[in-house]
Order: sequence, then structure tokens, then C-alpha cells
Amino acid sequence: MIYLDYQATTPLAPEAREAMLPWLAGPDAPGFANPHSAHKPGRAAAAAVEFARENVAALFPPGGRVVFTSGATEALNLAILGSGARRLAVSAIEHAAVLETAQFQDPACAILPVDGHGLIDPDTALPDGVDLVAIMQVNNEIGTIQPVASLAARARAAGALVLCDAVQGAGKLDAPEGADLIAISAHKLHGPKGIGALWVRDGVTLRPIVHGGGQEGGLRSGTLSPALCAGFGAAAALALENKAKDTDHVEALWRAARAALADFTLNGSAARRWHGNLNLRREGLDVARLMSDLRNIAFSAGSACASGSGKPSHVLKAIGLSETQARSSIRLGFGRYTRMPEVAEACALIAAAAAAQ
Repeated sequence: MIYLDYQATTPLAPEAREAMLPWLAGPDAPGFANPHSAHKPGRAAAAAVEFARENVAALFPPGGRVVFTSGATEALNLAILGSGARRLAVSAIEHAAVLETAQFQDPACAILPVDGHGLIDPDTALPDGVDLVAIMQVNNEIGTIQPVASLAARARAAGALVLCDAVQGAGKLDAPEGADLIAISAHKLHGPKGIGALWVRDGVTLRPIVHGGGQEGGLRSGTLSPALCAGFGAAAALALENKAKDTDHVEALWRAARAALADFTLNGSAARRWHGNLNLRREGLDVARLMSDLRNIAFSAGSACASGSGKPSHVLKAIGLSETQARSSIRLGFGRYTRMPEVAEACALIAAAAAAQ
């Protein structure tokens, strides 16, 4: 199997797995202890959690705190619902975890449009009285990188909090500038599933949305998993250590894939995007048949969270694609553990199968 779906999830780094193992120990070792307990094993587990928190915090700007959550979806819900904001504005290409939560909180939520390249105009109008503006750093479907700093400056000048979904950019790009709240997920940067984080700028007050224990500084109740925290921390540290090397590797894979699929049309900006995301379309392409013909290649027809819904991608529609064009699009995602021969083989098979339709 050739795995080309890094936007959906990334392979667990061996270093992250090794960091987790001591905290998955059985009854003959203290690694199973509750990190919220006051006894010696509990204090050791708490120390592992705090060490991991420091490593994860290095992904964010200074001047804030890291709140561990079950994933980015919970982090985004905590940011939106916990902020108490009543008038919201979000970009048209946000993940469903932002769009649906924002519309739950504010049924009249303003949707900020993007252009045909999948980019928000930094001068786009913000609604009067807006309390919170959500702008993702890197789009999960088309990989475009938004002008977060410019938009954040305008939003904060208007008195609004700024939330950034940095799930796809964390550990790959510098932390988004100007945000008050930033959400990330461990499994998108070679950490374990089941854990994420919300960075909260100093001075920003949130109310909890999960009650019953008061862990995580009163913002998120529930027993933390030292194993998941340790894996997250190790993955974060590794991402920062390997950032330049990973970027160079991804650029090489991007160039090879673009050359091999030159007769496909790129969806989204070629210049302002993370090159580990390649979203392409081809006129008349039957994507369901293509995926059936190429079962030894793991790739996506859109966002993994929306696959199976039967609906065309809201992101591709937002950049002006017709329903037919959206349905003739595929997404290839690659990263640290993708090998060049795998990309070459997969692209050759995709090109051949598409040409044969």
C-alpha cells in the first residue's frame, strides 16, 4: 500500500511511539498512574505530562498556555463556545469543526469568501460588532496558506478575538501570527490520535465546555493520558528538529508529482500553499472508478471527514468550481515518511488509469 493521505492523518513517528511505551505499562510498573494523583507514581506521570506540554508549547508563539484536549475538534469547540462570542465570522473554507460549531453558536455567522486561488482577501469586510474571527492557517483540502497575520490585525483592531485552526501547519510552518487562540492535533504531525491542544493567549478568558473535575487549569475536565501526552510532545519536538529537512523532502516530492501529473489542473494557489498537499482535477475524471482501480494507493477524493457524505467539497465549491469539477478532483498528501519511488509509482498508475477512462 502506498499511503498518500497525509492530510487525513500521518504515520506515528517511531520516536513518539517509544515515548509512549513507558506510560502504557502494566501492573508491575508505575507508568499506568493517574497524573492527577498526589502519590509518587501520580507525580511522575504529571511530570511526563508537563514535559510534553513544554514541547508542544514550543510550536506556538510565546505569551500563552497550552490546554490539552482530545483533539483539534474539541479544541476548536472550546475556543468558539468557551469564548462566549455571539457575532462570528469564519472563512468559507474552514473545516467543519469550525464552520458547524460557529453556526451553532451564531446562526447568522458571517462567511468570509475566498478567491479562485482559495485565498481570503486581507481587506475583506468584517461584520459590525464581530466578536470572533476564525481563519485557518493551511486548508486541509487544497493546502492554501491564508494571510492570517493581516486578517488577525484587522480583526483585533475591531475588538474581535482571532481563532486559527493550525492543524495542517503545526510543525511545518511558523506559528500563525496575531491569533488569540490556536488549535492543533497530534496525529497530523506524526503523533498519536486522541489528543490535541488549544493555545490560549495570555489575558484571554474562556469558560469550560466540559465539566466535572476541573483538570487543565479548570478549562477541560477529564483524566489526561500520560502516554498520549508523551507521544504528542515527542512528535512536536521532532517536528521542530526536522522542520527544514521535512520541508526540503516535501518540496522534492511535490515537484516530482506535479511533473508526473502535468495534464491535471491544480486546485488552489500554486504559490501560497503547503506543498505536501496536491489537489488536482481532470475533466471527465470518474474519481470513484479511479479509486476502485487503484486500491493499493491511499488517496482522497476530498476531506476525509466529509468522504462518504455524497456531497461535493464545500472548499472546491468556494473557489468557484462547478459540482462536476469538484467531483473530478483528487487529493494527494505526502510528508516525512513518503519515499520518492512511491510517489513516482503512484503518479504513474494514477496517470495511466485516468487516461484509460
